[in-house]
Amino acid sequence: MKKIYLFIMIMITVLLSGCGDDVAKVSLGLFTTKDVIIDAQQDPKIPGVTCHISRIEANLDFADPSDMSIACRQTGAISVADIAAIDKSKNGEVVFKASLSVLFKVLKVRRIYDAENQTLIYLSYSTKESNGSHKHAISTVPLYGTQVWQQPAQAAN
Repeated sequence: MKKIYLFIMIMITVLLSGCGDDVAKVSLGLFTTKDVIIDAQQDPKIPGVTCHISRIEANLDFADPSDMSIACRQTGAISVADIAAIDKSKNGEVVFKASLSVLFKVLKVRRIYDAENQTLIYLSYSTKESNGSHKHAISTVPLYGTQVWQQPAQAAN
């Protein structure tokens, strides 16, 4: 029974590790089964933004480490309609997620709109605590120079 369970877990891990748009896969060394994976993810509601997410993939483990990094940049036009279609609440919305383990650990990327600074914030985080901490990273995409940017109101002197 344990062999069947182990086989099923390995197959699920292999299937889930194939998700995403891999840009690069870099081995961490000759005597390790861990790699750094870099995925490119386009924001589904704002196609003018692309996020690159780096993470560790532990090929023979049931769970990948929670460490990750994110960098998001404007890679195309951002329209007023794009910004109008997003969630502008303080919590924002999840724009991408990927499983990091067979048991409940998920990497999520959440977009939050900072109206005061006219900036898109992308927060990547792990849903499971690791070594006493929820791992997370942040990247911002300022809207300055796009058709969405609005000149801040001048304060009266």
